[in-house]
Amino acid sequence: MSDWLISLEGTEAGATLATGLALLAAFLHALFGALQKGRYDPWLSRGAIDLSYGLIAAPFALFVVPWPEPHMWPIFGVVWIIHVGYKIAQASAYSFGAYTVVYPVVRGTGPFFTVIGAWLLFGEVFRPLQWLGVAVLMAGIFGLAAYNLRHIVVDRARLPLALGLAVMTGGFVALYTTYDAYGIRATADPFTFLAWFFFIDGFFMPLVQAIRWPRLAVKPVLGPLAFRGVIGAFVAFFSFGSIMVATRLDKVGEAAVLRETSTVFAALIGWLMLGERVGPRRLGLMALIAAGAVIVEIGG
Repeated sequence: MSDWLISLEGTEAGATLATGLALLAAFLHALFGALQKGRYDPWLSRGAIDLSYGLIAAPFALFVVPWPEPHMWPIFGVVWIIHVGYKIAQASAYSFGAYTVVYPVVRGTGPFFTVIGAWLLFGEVFRPLQWLGVAVLMAGIFGLAAYNLRHIVVDRARLPLALGLAVMTGGFVALYTTYDAYGIRATADPFTFLAWFFFIDGFFMPLVQAIRWPRLAVKPVLGPLAFRGVIGAFVAFFSFGSIMVATRLDKVGEAAVLRETSTVFAALIGWLMLGERVGPRRLGLMALIAAGAVIVEIGG
């Protein structure tokens, strides 16, 4: 399968596949966010998910895929540091703010920074029409956040901190998207990068939880938490794997923008799973997000 994927790099078929993978990643990323923000403390949820995907990835990294080339180890070190920062910022943002407010802000800041990062790292240049699409998409995303802020009950005292953490998390999203794209392009086999990424990335948050566990006032039942972790692990495999393969097959910036349609899926998940109401204004903002993604694709 690796040879087949590599053969598609830079081709029209590869670009088409990258588009589909980016949209799949968008849906799965929204589902992943809902799993982390659900009934448990976001730190606990993320710890359970990370431990699950680290353990599942270990035999594939050690015994199935080719081992990383020597030059990949420093790259994995930087990748690990970036993702640790991202996880801390994300869990903190979810702890201080409502998911339907925080999530769109995180995803709204990501594409702008990622397009700039892709220009700096890969020399990708967005055309004026594509920048218009980014602006439309971001307007829809931030409009959705503003609408949610106005119509749901939030802790106003902690809101500035939550929004600041959300913007910081968006910066980390852009950083890991561009640098991970560099990493998956630096190795001969893309599945080597994916397997080793999940293996080495899976054990930081569980260590954090082991430290926090004795201080928890209410300790959750481990069975349901572990089950959520396993489900989240498989969502993470396909979500992260899809966007990383997309960035190897085609342009990083375009894949990143398409992934940010995850805010549309997040709103739908909020409606279907959390009982949130979706009125005409939210539908209009969701259409604006989708229109921005379409404009970016047409402009490219």
